[in-house]
Amino acid sequence: MATVRLDQKSRAMVRAVPDSYTEALAKYFGTGPTDITKAKAQHAAYVEALTNNGVEVTILPADHNHPDCIFVEDQAVVIDGHVLLPVPGHESRRGEQPPIAEFLSNSLKGHQVCSMASPAMMDGGDLLRLGDLFFVGRSTRTNDEGIAELKDLLDHLGHELRIVDIPSHTLHLTSFSSTPCDKIILAPEGYLSPQSFGQLPEGCEVLMMPEQEVYGCNTIGLPGKKVLIADGYPNVRATLEERGFETIVLDMSEIRAADGSLTCCSLFY
Repeated sequence: MATVRLDQKSRAMVRAVPDSYTEALAKYFGTGPTDITKAKAQHAAYVEALTNNGVEVTILPADHNHPDCIFVEDQAVVIDGHVLLPVPGHESRRGEQPPIAEFLSNSLKGHQVCSMASPAMMDGGDLLRLGDLFFVGRSTRTNDEGIAELKDLLDHLGHELRIVDIPSHTLHLTSFSSTPCDKIILAPEGYLSPQSFGQLPEGCEVLMMPEQEVYGCNTIGLPGKKVLIADGYPNVRATLEERGFETIVLDMSEIRAADGSLTCCSLFY
């Protein structure tokens, strides 16, 4: 998930692929998944990659009534001892949240849990963290009221929040950007510019990738300079490896078909 620092990525929650997955929402990266068996295999490889690299992974059962339920990142925000349960931006996905909220409440004793209220709405996929600096995408799934509630939390924690307006032809901020470590933002040309993120803390930088590798800009950085990346994006891979990262390449084709990316499928807590 994009709201924890690199040193906090020790535990993650995922959710199994439902039998209804071929009915998942799709508008941006694909026209919808078609092969559930392949999707389940890709998801299993994703979980294995996290586990093999030191992450303790809990798998919640699939909810066959909610085709998009594997995209757990959108359903909760965990930041420094606090859990924010947003109102998901697409009405069809709001029923996915209760078991995730229950799991986090049981797993994170002592954390303060709060819930958004309509008309506020926000997807966790619109949040990006660079160290202790946060970015939120204003998008079709995240509105000003949701951003205001997030800002209240971050103000309380002493963190800065910056707003990034998301182009209409993409879904979330993390659909085309990520932080493979606490010093680097990956972003594609043609969507944003380095200036979209404002002046960054000393030692931090935005690495711009070719526009055709937009999907590859979504990565999951892990401790030990390891990073999960999607297969098929050679410039992203080369750029990270030139900076000393060990890349772990995963086939995400059936996840991409439902507008999902690497970060969408896990919730670090």
